[in-house]
Amino acid sequence: MQQDAYDVVVIGGGAAGLSGAMVLARSRRSVLVVDSGEPRNAPAAHMHNVLGFDGKAPAEFLAAGRAEISGYGAEFVTATVISALRGENGFTVTLDDGRQVTGRRLLVTTGLVDELPDIPGLADRWGRDVAHCPYCHGYELRDQRIGVIVSGPLAFHAAQMWRQLSPHVLLLLNGGAAPASEQAEEFAARGMPVVAETIAAVQVTGDRLTGVRLASGAVIALDAIAVGPRFVARSAVLESLGLKAAEFEMNGAVLGSHIPADPNGATAVPGVWVAGNVTNLGATVAVAAAAAQTTGAMINLDLIAEETREAVGAYRHRIATMFEEDAWEERYRGKDAVWSGRPNPQLVAEATELSAGRALDVGSGEGADAVWLAQRGWQVTATDISTVALSRAAGHAESAGVADRITFTHADLRQDAPAAAAYDLVSAQFMHLPPQARQELYAHLAGAVAPGGTLLIVGHHPSDLATTVGRMHFPDMLFTGEEIAATLDPSLWEIVAAEARPRPHTDPEGREITIHDAVLVARRRN
Repeated sequence: MQQDAYDVVVIGGGAAGLSGAMVLARSRRSVLVVDSGEPRNAPAAHMHNVLGFDGKAPAEFLAAGRAEISGYGAEFVTATVISALRGENGFTVTLDDGRQVTGRRLLVTTGLVDELPDIPGLADRWGRDVAHCPYCHGYELRDQRIGVIVSGPLAFHAAQMWRQLSPHVLLLLNGGAAPASEQAEEFAARGMPVVAETIAAVQVTGDRLTGVRLASGAVIALDAIAVGPRFVARSAVLESLGLKAAEFEMNGAVLGSHIPADPNGATAVPGVWVAGNVTNLGATVAVAAAAAQTTGAMINLDLIAEETREAVGAYRHRIATMFEEDAWEERYRGKDAVWSGRPNPQLVAEATELSAGRALDVGSGEGADAVWLAQRGWQVTATDISTVALSRAAGHAESAGVADRITFTHADLRQDAPAAAAYDLVSAQFMHLPPQARQELYAHLAGAVAPGGTLLIVGHHPSDLATTVGRMHFPDMLFTGEEIAATLDPSLWEIVAAEARPRPHTDPEGREITIHDAVLVARRRN
């Protein structure tokens, strides 16, 4: 194993386990399949009704499945699971070699155990010439002399199914109750003898079943035996999680025990899912695989829902904290330089031709815009929420020889509105806030523009989110120039520009792309 924590731990590597693992691994989930190497159908030389694998050995099917799933990144370990414990972040699974692995979800596909009638020699022939499912093995026993042992209430129904495959079918009551008169008539009509006596043993000659010996010593010659075992779910690991096995009924008859689940495989314990014979005792290989495919998809959806909830919580927390002073201080402390040190291009484009006067640089950061304006003769008030940024900006201003033309102010203009009508230029470059806070801030900034002055607001355009630029994904915080223009009173403002301006950019993977700045340029009327 390359790791000890997985999205999903699959317990049981039969048809159901591999099918569920396939869906999950192809969904790019980290998957570990823990398998004891004891498949239920191991005694059978062949399996049937599996498209593309009909007549193939079960081991061949499992090996092919493992190879395919490994190609999608799933991991496998041969071990027996001793127990599973539910914790805050998933499940801790303990293996018989003492190792522990964790999974956010569990898919349990441990299958079942076939409990056969206690008849000497019967179990030794299981999976060869002793069979239970006419659909799984019946065709291979066609036209042979088949004895159907009546081991449960569904045996009489099964006998009719075996009769479909061979004209030589006998009912072996093994000392049990005789069929009702209506059923007896049906068996007689189809030429099916009924043997009432108790079976003493299965007769074998060489490596071939030849019949059954009755308690009286009489021998009934047979080529094969059909028997319905009691099906018992391998439920120990599930019971360690508090899931108890329940009786499994079919047509009113109890066939054995299983772990109840909803149609998609979800159990009563959140995060624990089941598929295959551990929950559906009658599932064949194909049915178990199909059910687990659905269950695997449901597990993936369950994980997606959890991840989405977590993402929304983190998203909301980030929105609530990322614009506060502590977050900005931490961001600036984390790097020697956060920004390029060059003035923003839209400020250069708009302010180059303006007559120098009083400027308010909002969110001045490390001071590149303020220094550029001061070098062009502006008297600048540079505000920022971060003292670290302001200290760096002051150093840059000193180095550039313009410290006397810039006043650095530690302020949060969301609460502390700037002086009204005090500035010939108010510049806010890439000030992205939640809509309500943005609206309040920009109203303060508009109020700070003197008559005849210019309001310049620049931001990342919403269309950038569809590019590979790698923007933080906060759609509500992006805006267009037109949206900001719409908030200004046209009797007080002349809109000079409200548009998306393209500019070249290199994305994180080195590709040359085009991005857009949302630009508002507005002049306050005299």
